Amino acid sequence: MSTLTICIVTVFVFGYLCIALESVTKINKAAIALLMCVCCWTLLMTGPAAYYPSIPADDVVHHIAEVIEHHLGDAAGTLFFLMGAMTIVEIVDSNGGFNFVRDALKTRSKRKLMWRVAFMTFFLSAILDNLTTSIVMIMVLRKLVQSHEERLIYAALIVISANSGGAFSPIGDVTTIMLWIKGVITTQGVLTEIFIPSLVSMVVPAFILQYSLKGKFDKAQNLPAAEVSHFTKRQRDIIFWLGVGGLVFVPIFKTLTHLPPFMGILLVLGVLWTVTEIFYHNTAEDDTMAKRVSKILTKIDLSTIMFFLGILMAVAVLQEVGVLTMLGQGLNDTFSGNHYLVTGIIGVLSSIVDNVPLVAGCMGMYPVEATGDMAVDGIFWQLLAYCAGVGGSMLIIGSAAGVVVMGLEKITFGWYMKKITWIAFAGYLAGIIIYWAERTFIFGA
Repeated sequence: MSTLTICIVTVFVFGYLCIALESVTKINKAAIALLMCVCCWTLLMTGPAAYYPSIPADDVVHHIAEVIEHHLGDAAGTLFFLMGAMTIVEIVDSNGGFNFVRDALKTRSKRKLMWRVAFMTFFLSAILDNLTTSIVMIMVLRKLVQSHEERLIYAALIVISANSGGAFSPIGDVTTIMLWIKGVITTQGVLTEIFIPSLVSMVVPAFILQYSLKGKFDKAQNLPAAEVSHFTKRQRDIIFWLGVGGLVFVPIFKTLTHLPPFMGILLVLGVLWTVTEIFYHNTAEDDTMAKRVSKILTKIDLSTIMFFLGILMAVAVLQEVGVLTMLGQGLNDTFSGNHYLVTGIIGVLSSIVDNVPLVAGCMGMYPVEATGDMAVDGIFWQLLAYCAGVGGSMLIIGSAAGVVVMGLEKITFGWYMKKITWIAFAGYLAGIIIYWAERTFIFGA
């Protein structure tokens, strides 16, 4: 590893440490992420020729600019998807669309609510995706739990449940979508063999976390007064089905048009925006301004968006200098033949750096074989889908769902690491053990 690469890794690690210590430094994590991103790319520009030896010296700077634009395009797609999904959910929520979901979850028992939230999040994330589901569930949770301290525990379980639910569905997580499109896993394969391990990785943390909550909610707190809405029940239902149905339609739209997912999100947002404007047409503007989309857009948490941008672009530098590829190759050489250890460690690493480039690196390093553990739906690829998805729950910034919930509920890195990390790891490990048992005694028999 060159001196320049070591410097880039050092800056990344130092920035990551500052983000982890946000509660101590009192510096917003978004500011640190943006500084980390710019510093890493600036360091790369001091010696770009070392990483692109095949490109003429006069052209290498221009090439770096193109590389940055390429990674920025990938990051922008994710950010526009995130902003669009957050806005759609906020529109549905502001206009009473989630009222029946809230009523379905409503109970005065704190533990019963925890289990209902966990299972609904788990199955919704397999249909929508873990990012969108997390936003939806946090919005619903805010209507049911007024205490912020208690809501943090529920929010942490939402992150775990969303990541676990996304791991067993080919459209539930970005990494499973990548592996599915690549053709190394099939829908039947992951549903058959990854479902139970994913369920266990959610149930174990929920079982442990339930002991953090005791008793019942105060009736006035858990059963808030009905909100005044300018829309009829029929109009609220239309908004709900356009919003949630539109989110479900996004992967179908991608398959039909081959356009990036954020284009589908923008389509749904445009349709929903138009419909709400039509519904508000005969209503006085002063009465409805707070719930109009133009006003809702100002509520989007730009701090979270900037943090996401900084993290994605900083990780892109590690990808460019070959650190992630080197890491994957080192794992392969050290634990040659033991796919449980290799994918298990990749899962832990996915809670530190973005799991997308990690999985992309694995797809490039490991060949698909006709038979054996590296074949389609083989142990390696299925475990990679499970570990990369569920492993992100171990740190609050280890997944897109975690980053969004962190921003929405103001969860600190330190609180999550102290209270939740070991619990998420217990579920993660339990799921791997269950998968091993399945492969050894059922599917491998």
